[in-house]
Amino acid sequence: MDFKEKYNKWINLNIIDESIKAELLAIKNEKEIEDRFYKDLEFGTGGLRGIIGAGSNRLNIYTVGKATEGLARYLVNQYKDNISVTIAYDSRNMSPEFSECAALVLCAHNIKVNLFQSLRPTPELSFAVRELKSSAGIVLTASHNPKEYNGYKVYGNDGCQITDEAANAIISEINKVDYTDIRKITREEAINRGLLNIIGENIDRKYIDILKSYVIRKFLVEKHAKDLKIVYTPIHGTGLMPIKRILTELGYENLHIVKEQEIPDGNFPTAPYPNPEDPKVFELALKLAEEVNSDIIFGTDPDADRIGAVVRDSKGEYQILNGNQIGVLLTHYILDSYKSEGKLPCNGAIIKTIVTTEMVRGICKDYNVELFDVLTGFKYIGETIGDFEKTNSNEFVFGFEESYGCLFGNHARDKDAVVTAEMICEMTLYYKSIGLSLYEGLINLCEKYGYYKENLISIELKGKEGQEKINNCLDYLRKSQISEINESKVERIFDYKLSEERNIIKNETSILTLPKSNVLKYLLSDGSWFVIRPSGTEPKMKIYVAVIGKDLEESELKLKEFEKTVMSKINGILK
Repeated sequence: MDFKEKYNKWINLNIIDESIKAELLAIKNEKEIEDRFYKDLEFGTGGLRGIIGAGSNRLNIYTVGKATEGLARYLVNQYKDNISVTIAYDSRNMSPEFSECAALVLCAHNIKVNLFQSLRPTPELSFAVRELKSSAGIVLTASHNPKEYNGYKVYGNDGCQITDEAANAIISEINKVDYTDIRKITREEAINRGLLNIIGENIDRKYIDILKSYVIRKFLVEKHAKDLKIVYTPIHGTGLMPIKRILTELGYENLHIVKEQEIPDGNFPTAPYPNPEDPKVFELALKLAEEVNSDIIFGTDPDADRIGAVVRDSKGEYQILNGNQIGVLLTHYILDSYKSEGKLPCNGAIIKTIVTTEMVRGICKDYNVELFDVLTGFKYIGETIGDFEKTNSNEFVFGFEESYGCLFGNHARDKDAVVTAEMICEMTLYYKSIGLSLYEGLINLCEKYGYYKENLISIELKGKEGQEKINNCLDYLRKSQISEINESKVERIFDYKLSEERNIIKNETSILTLPKSNVLKYLLSDGSWFVIRPSGTEPKMKIYVAVIGKDLEESELKLKEFEKTVMSKINGILK
């Protein structure tokens, strides 16, 4: 069925609301109609994410209903009875409506639903799935995407985003569903039948309490938390309630919230791109920080699973940390604190993704902790934690990815900006107690382990043509071979789609054990590397570049030149 046939089907379906039909009939641009209907919004390995609006390639109550109908059928096949699903949502536009739609479809299949009474962060959903022993979880969020987007993430009974096997089984069920097949009951009927349970404070209290128990240097926090000056922005998202609550209860009295970004708002009026990776979101926070002379600034994305931080350098000027730097600082602080407290496990493990900094490798070696690499996506970190528990092989200590996601503790299986905010405050307090800023602590680590420098370049390629360009670029690279970048030889190529590692120097090929994914990684003789992959959530191709230098100046210069050469090759293929 081509896009015009799909468009006409929606116009003529009795179940489609008249307001949706009116939206579609008002479109006069055929390219716009094609973009809305050239495909069904894809249910990837984590769920749905797309622009809110009418059409099969948009997020609306029909595409949410279809995905949930397929999920319900999967759960019934998997568990037969006594099935329950926990649902949360963030501050995005339409999140409450989509969450209720999903709940009522599930209830129509006699599946019990625990629905949060108001917006909650994604990591609390992961915690709640585990705490309530749910069969699955759903959170309505588009994470850090622009305001036009929303999303639908699915979690397994372990609180981890579903990975490939479960996702493929759910996709198989969704593909069998026509919009006319979607079953749904009313909210009143769901409550009367005891299928819809509204949850809130009881889970909040348990979540906050377990996070508070993770404090490592308890004496330091108890005695000196009040001395730390903090500026925090929730960027119009869900982080305000849990982060303010936990820090206040731990004794951080000097907590200053950015008022202009305090209230949840799906239009993100002060931050069109509500992403803590974007320095622009900290403009208001920096202004407040100057007024109160803060030691640390941090901000969380709309569903409070990612966190960015800004710290003072030795000159007293504020410096924005990237996700790799936050992860390196926390890795070292946690391992060093555990060692000093006599709590470092003999089989401890740090987990990172393949596009995350290599700087932690030396840190892990010094503390005799094993480092594990997984595919991009925090679900693979969560999955690996589960594997540790099943095999009793390693004890999870900390996991992070370059895209500002971290997890400390065993309460959840997804990145958690709430617990990370707690740990950043404790870490900043520790460095302050020894006369250093967090930035000075980072420089000390660079002096010991090397000046690693990384960057991410995103190329937006929208629509059907854009997706084809991305796939064609990766296919071209597989058939050709980049042998050298700036006089450094390519030593190894990791092709995660073909599950092959090619050692160019030895002319050998070995098998990669990670799941298949359309990703290429090139490792060069001087320790630099780059990765190319399509985004799993946006119409973008992502290129990660990384170098190592003997000092900050050299690493910055090397990165600039390395990035320029890599991008010239990529842009040449895309033309």
